[in-house]
Amino acid sequence: MTTDYLVKNKLTTLERRGLSAISTPNGHMLVVAADQRNSMKAVLQDAPDGAAGISKEALAEAKLDLVTYLANYAPAVLLDPEVALPQVIDRDILGRDTALVVGMDASGFETVDGLKYTSFVNGVTPRTVRELGGGVVKMLWYIRPDKQGDDSRLANEIHSLAAACVQEGILLIAELLTYQLEGESDSEYAAAFPGLVAGGARLAVEAGVKVLKLQYPGSLEASQAVTEAAAGAPWAVLSAGVDHETFVGQVRTAMQGGASGAMAGRSLWKDSLSVLPERRKELLTTQALPRLRELESVVDGI
Repeated sequence: MTTDYLVKNKLTTLERRGLSAISTPNGHMLVVAADQRNSMKAVLQDAPDGAAGISKEALAEAKLDLVTYLANYAPAVLLDPEVALPQVIDRDILGRDTALVVGMDASGFETVDGLKYTSFVNGVTPRTVRELGGGVVKMLWYIRPDKQGDDSRLANEIHSLAAACVQEGILLIAELLTYQLEGESDSEYAAAFPGLVAGGARLAVEAGVKVLKLQYPGSLEASQAVTEAAAGAPWAVLSAGVDHETFVGQVRTAMQGGASGAMAGRSLWKDSLSVLPERRKELLTTQALPRLRELESVVDGI
C-alpha cells in the first residue's frame, strides 16, 4: 500500500486509519464478506435441515459462527446491520484485532426506466454505523456507466453518501455491480463488461469515492484499465459467488493489474454453511480458514 493513495480524492487522516484497519500488515485489503442475507439463507437451505426455511435467528447464528471461526482471522469482516449487529459486538464475538465494516445497502433493488437502484437499510446512516461499532461503511450500487453520467441520479446518490461519510469521518467503500440490460444479448454484455467495470470506477471516483469494491473485469489488461480509471483509488476484487480456486486466480491477475486486495464471501464459506450447524466449526476451521490464508498470500504476493 503506498503512502499517497489517491491522485484525485485524497484520504483524510481518519480514512487512512480505516483503510489500514481493513488491510494486511503488508498493506493490502482483505475482508471476509458476510453481510449477505438472502443469498446466505439460500446456502443454509442447502443443508440437510434447511428445506423448511431459515429463520432470522438461525441466520444470525450462522453469521456469528462465521465471525468466530473465520473472520476473526482476517483483518476485517463485512456485516449487515439487520441480522448480525449489534449482537456480534455485544456478545463479544468479534475479535479485537478484526475491523468491522458495516454494509448500508438493503436487500434487493428497484428498477426505474430499465435501471437498477439499491436503497439504504432503514434508519442506517454513517453515524449509526459508528454506534454499531463499525469503523468503515460499505454501500452497494448497481451501475451502468454507459447509461448514467456524472449528473445522473446514481452519481448524485454516490456523491451524497461520500460527502456524508467525510463529514462523519468514516471511510466509505463503494461496491459497484454492473448488470445486463433488458434486451441486451449475452454476447453484447460480455463484450461491454470490462469497459463497464472501468467506467463505473471512473464515475464513482468522480462522485467522491475513495475506495472501491469491484467485479473482476476479466483479464490483466482490463484490470490495468480499471486501475487507470480509478485514478489512484485502491480497489478490491469481490468474489461474486465463484469457487475459491477461480477467485484466487482472478485476484492474482487483478493484483498484477494494480488492484489493492480482495473481499471474499461465498468463495470462502459457501460449502462450510450448507451443512448441519454442528459441523460448521469443523468446516470453517479446516476448509474456509485455509482458503483465507491462501487468499492472504495472494494479495500480499507471497
